[in-house]
Amino acid sequence: MGFFFFASRAAARFLGEARIIHPGVSTAALLVAAASGGGLVAYADSAGENASSETSQEAPRKKKVVVLGTGWAGTSFLKDLDCSKYEVKVISPRNYFAFTPLLPSVTCGTVEARSIVEPIRKMLEKKRKDVAFYEAECFKIDASKKAVHCRSAVGTNFDGNGDFMVDYDYLVVALGATVNTFNTPGVMENCYFLKEVEDAQKIRRNVIDCFEKASLPNISEEEKRKILHFVIIGGGPTGVEFAAEMHDFLVEDLVKLYPAIQDFVKITIIQSGEHILNMFDQRIATFAEMKFQRDGIEVNTGFRVVKVSDDLITMKSKSLGEVSVPYGMAVWSAGIGTRPVIMDFMQQIGQTNRRVLATNEWLRVHECDNIYAIGDCASITQRKIMDDISTVFKMADKDNSGTLTLKEINDVLEDICIRYPQVELYMKSMHMLDIRDLIKDAIGDSHKESMVVNIEEFKKALSHVDSQVKSIPATAQVAAQQGHYLAECFNKMDQCKEHPEGPLRMTGTGSGRHNFRPFRYKHLGQFAPLGGEQAAAELPGDWVSMGHSTQWLWYSQTSELAHTDAGGIRLDSEVHIWEGFKPNLALPNAASFLVEITLLNNFVEFGCV
Repeated sequence: MGFFFFASRAAARFLGEARIIHPGVSTAALLVAAASGGGLVAYADSAGENASSETSQEAPRKKKVVVLGTGWAGTSFLKDLDCSKYEVKVISPRNYFAFTPLLPSVTCGTVEARSIVEPIRKMLEKKRKDVAFYEAECFKIDASKKAVHCRSAVGTNFDGNGDFMVDYDYLVVALGATVNTFNTPGVMENCYFLKEVEDAQKIRRNVIDCFEKASLPNISEEEKRKILHFVIIGGGPTGVEFAAEMHDFLVEDLVKLYPAIQDFVKITIIQSGEHILNMFDQRIATFAEMKFQRDGIEVNTGFRVVKVSDDLITMKSKSLGEVSVPYGMAVWSAGIGTRPVIMDFMQQIGQTNRRVLATNEWLRVHECDNIYAIGDCASITQRKIMDDISTVFKMADKDNSGTLTLKEINDVLEDICIRYPQVELYMKSMHMLDIRDLIKDAIGDSHKESMVVNIEEFKKALSHVDSQVKSIPATAQVAAQQGHYLAECFNKMDQCKEHPEGPLRMTGTGSGRHNFRPFRYKHLGQFAPLGGEQAAAELPGDWVSMGHSTQWLWYSQTSELAHTDAGGIRLDSEVHIWEGFKPNLALPNAASFLVEITLLNNFVEFGCV
């Protein structure tokens, strides 16, 4: 024991002297030198420990952002997100982005499927950041544990089930929607859909199969009429564009390949409403119906499909009752429904009896911190000003007089219009110039130099404002704008916590300002190709355009997309009806103006319906 103590003290003394004489020599080397002289040495260098602990301190952990979905909303969010600020993980069973407005063109070969898709990994590579992508499907969102449960779409783990879990700090739900069959019997088993690229390819193969089958010598004329009867259920933009593409495909290509059976071909649209394209201006719906009538496309409005068998479609109307129609191929495009994972999540958070997730004006899911929902799987619940009228009045009444002057109202008017956009919309719809026009009816005297209103008069002045609250349509245009907005919020999240840029807080217990301005949808117009080199467009400002000139909107932008890699998608030259057509081609004045409008508005967003 004494020898050990003596050796240890000698080694320690040796180390101390050696460090003074050879300050550049490491402690580990000195320990080895001391130990080689015999004995066991126990030595700790406190200064070295402090230095190593300082160098081992890691940078602050990046927040984990998990994005579910690679559609319009998810891809737009990823494209604009500054991934250097977050640890980003993308989960989707589809490892590509699809330009869905061109899906009807894929069904007939006008555009090849490879031309409207962009690999997600290629898009992420362009950001030059470490973003993880998992080709898997999310089947459960656990908000309490901040985790999502996923199932691999390409393989399994060692347990054989392919399931895994990913935790998050922020979750962006952009799962889109699925088809809505309205529980109609036989739809899932017998109808085709047009939501994915694979759907368009299936339709394309089946169309050719129908023509080949009808060409067989043992098929009767009655059977040929049934096989070559193509039925589209749903008169919205997707159904109408598919019917138009189908008609052009038949009259331009298939009649040349199958001349003996061209007289048996029939296309029918079944629409439950009174008109097709009922979300467009009435003038466009009428124009489309008249064009389809000239083209020989049968449009049955006011019919609701109640059953689909393998060879019959049963539909019902108020005037005719039930009618059964034989068919060869049926395409269902009658609406969108909720995905099972979204339905399960809504039950968890108490949003039952809803079709989609409810979010606030900042796209955050109600009652869920750090969970955002964008695209077709969510809808924004715009808060009504009458629900907060007392709070708004109290906030504006800075002198606590119980009345508001015009100056007091004007001081908070900008914040009110930002928080409740229906106020501005209502004033614009009623052709009001300023707030004086809004409140003059409430006090009954518009000629006073200084108008003063109490709480009851203030309520009366704003009582009709909430009539301008409208739901936002479930379109790709909306989804893309939401993704861009949310990415901008994430990019400046830290900055806006210190310097908020949103309106004054008028609800809840908090004070001050919101970190961000709420999302505002800007409608850029909608577009519907009608076949035969004709189309219809509805643009802001009550501008409606129909016919051949409107088709140049589409030609000009697809030409732009083909010559520039806009959006990461390069279209085939097959899109161009006129070879060599470019946006700067000399056109009549009206057409040139239309081309300029579409190029300014970027049809990647403008033309999404």
